[in-house]
Amino acid sequence: MKKIVALILTTALLLSLMGCSNTNTANENDISDSQTEINIDNTVSDFQEPYVLAVSNAVYPEMAPDPYGPLYVEDTEDDDAIYDAYDAWRSDIRSRYQFFQDYSGELDSFFTDSMRQFLADSQGQNKIYSPINVYMALGMLAEVTDGESRKQILDLLGADSVESLRAQANAIWNANYRNDGATTSIFASSLWLDEDVKFVQPTLDVLAENYYASTFRGAMGSEELNNALQNWLNEQTGGLLEEQVSDVGLNEYTIMALATTVNFHARWRDEFYEGATYTGVFHGANGDLESDFMRQSKTRTYYWGENFSAVSQSLANVGTMWLILPDEGISVDELMEDDQTMQFVMAREWEDQKSLIVHLAVPKFDVSSDMDLIPGLKALGVTDVFDSQISDFTPMTADIGQICLSQAEHAARVQIDEEGCTAVAYTVFAAEAMSAEPEEQEEIDFTLDRPFLFVITGVEGLPLFAGVVNQPVE
Repeated sequence: MKKIVALILTTALLLSLMGCSNTNTANENDISDSQTEINIDNTVSDFQEPYVLAVSNAVYPEMAPDPYGPLYVEDTEDDDAIYDAYDAWRSDIRSRYQFFQDYSGELDSFFTDSMRQFLADSQGQNKIYSPINVYMALGMLAEVTDGESRKQILDLLGADSVESLRAQANAIWNANYRNDGATTSIFASSLWLDEDVKFVQPTLDVLAENYYASTFRGAMGSEELNNALQNWLNEQTGGLLEEQVSDVGLNEYTIMALATTVNFHARWRDEFYEGATYTGVFHGANGDLESDFMRQSKTRTYYWGENFSAVSQSLANVGTMWLILPDEGISVDELMEDDQTMQFVMAREWEDQKSLIVHLAVPKFDVSSDMDLIPGLKALGVTDVFDSQISDFTPMTADIGQICLSQAEHAARVQIDEEGCTAVAYTVFAAEAMSAEPEEQEEIDFTLDRPFLFVITGVEGLPLFAGVVNQPVE
């Protein structure tokens, strides 16, 4: 069977230096030249010293294996041993959820506002966005900024302090962490530092502790460092984004890079029967096209609002995909502007629902898009980091002056088939140091045979991916 993988790639912050002559004395706690040995799986395996050296490495929690998972290799006929293994596994799963058990909706505004900002006005094209991906990138960005630059990020993310933000980010990391041989959900991150620039050690420690970030140093712009960074990204993403990763590189002016990934692998809780898949017509925004529709009929909860109806398809032990269909005469763009739709996306409870036998038909789809995040982030209130005259990156380095973000790109791809969901995404934040400001039980048929919205949620319903499907095959 085809491997079911959902995978988020975020290349989260590329900081580039462009001819800056304004330097300051570094903090006395700046990182030293001491190096530590590479000793875990989430580091680059083919570093060529002295070009790239590991400073520190993240260590991930261990989980008991799923005794019924496809990768569980222990062969035993001892029922008691199997039961004990299952109990250990379930205990680990329960402990993961406890990290985020007190969540009361602090992030809902960011997720709904940013989904509306980055998915609206699709103009007949597919648009895919990973809210949790951008959240984690912005969280790390907040750690390396200060003053009004940091405050704008905190306000957007609904945090009253950087301390509360890092606690929340750490809770999200741990609550969504799965590595049991059947399901994988791991957020990885790394820092890539210019060997000639001093960085503040306490900030690196915070990122390591709360974002599980590994740190590496090397000669910026060198082929060896770029290869090492690309190898790290490919290892974290299983090579599924190799084409996109091949374009990732740091130049000689780069002072720092933060790279984050999320590896998400899950099966449907109830897989679609391949023999029931049929060829039908999808009435796309740009015309009709043939698509393979997966079918499944069972009792499930059917939801509706003034302009939409919706059902969910559960992922095994980790989350849900929501399928939201606009009513006839309502476009997906209108749906994205509808307040009630956004309320439904983040709702823990919904009044308008009914248990029905739902004859679900959903097209297999493979959709992707890329977008420039800068206009959207500015519209959401994050502006100072894009202005070299007022941005503040001193928590990360006091060795360089006037740093600002000059690039913020996001790309994502989502596929579904009978077995499950495959999702990939990356975000690139690039910054340069410069002397001038840069430019700115009844039955119902639920057939998604016209443009629709989907949302993939994780723990507590937090959206991992969201997208507008105007045409299931590109």
